[in-house]
Amino acid sequence: MTLVKNKPFLKWAGNKYRLMGKIQKLLPEGKRLIEPFAGSTAVFLNTRYDQYLLADNNIDLINLYNLLKENGEEFIKYCQSYFSEKNNAEATYYEFRQQFNTTRSIKKKSALFLYLNRHGYNGLCRYNLKGGYNVPFGRYKKPYFPVDEMLAFARKAQTATFIHQDFISIMQQAKRGDVIYCDPPYAPISSSANFTQYSAGGFNLEQQQRLATIASQKAAQGIPVLISNHNTPFTLKTYQQAQTITKFKVQRYISCNGNKRGSAGELLALFI
Repeated sequence: MTLVKNKPFLKWAGNKYRLMGKIQKLLPEGKRLIEPFAGSTAVFLNTRYDQYLLADNNIDLINLYNLLKENGEEFIKYCQSYFSEKNNAEATYYEFRQQFNTTRSIKKKSALFLYLNRHGYNGLCRYNLKGGYNVPFGRYKKPYFPVDEMLAFARKAQTATFIHQDFISIMQQAKRGDVIYCDPPYAPISSSANFTQYSAGGFNLEQQQRLATIASQKAAQGIPVLISNHNTPFTLKTYQQAQTITKFKVQRYISCNGNKRGSAGELLALFI
C-alpha cells in the first residue's frame, strides 16, 4: 500500500498518525479492515481497503463519527458554531462540559465532544468512574477547528461502518478476506503510567491477554491480526504466539509535564 497522509480531526492519546509508515509495512492486504479500537481513526484514514468496520467502547466517539458520516458539511458547520473567541473561556468551557454530561441530544453532545477535545487540557479524553467527562480547561490561545480534516473523514467514512461494541464481539465477526488492526489501551509501563480511562471503563491485564488469545485464534482461521502496544516483559510474553514482533522507540506526545515527553518502547505484534 502507498502511504496516504490524512490527519485525524481529533486530538487523541496514542494517535497512530506518526507511526503509519511502520504500520503500513506490516498490515497485510485484504478486502476489509476491522478495527476494534477505532480511536482517532488514523489507520482508517491512511489505508486503502475496500471496506472498513470500526468499533470502539466509547459511544460518544462512535456517535460523532456516524453523524459526520451521515450529515457531512451540515454537521461540520454546526460544530464550528461552538468554536468562537467568546467560547474559548474557562467558565464557558465548564458550562459546555456540564451540558455534554447531561444533554440527551446526540447531535449536541457530538458537537460538544469535538469542542471539549479541542479546548480541553492537553488533548485528553477522560471520564470519571460515573461516566462523566472530566478533562479540565486547556487554556489555548486559539483552538483549531479541523474543517479540512473533517471533510476528508466524511468522504472516506462512506466506505465504513462505525459501531459501539466491545473488542471480543467485533473480532468474532471477522471472516476470511478481513484484516484486523488492534490499538488497545496500552499495558502500563509502570504503576504511574496507566492510561485507560478513555471511555467509562478500563482495560485490564486480563483483557490484554484475552485480546492476544483471540488474535491467535483468528490467525489460525486465516485472518491476520496486527496489535500495537508498549514493549514490556508482559506484552512480549502475552504476544509470544505472534509470527513477528517489531520493536521500536516512539516520542510521547500526551503528558502532563512537557519535559517528560521522552521516548518509550513500543511494539507491533503480527499474528498470521
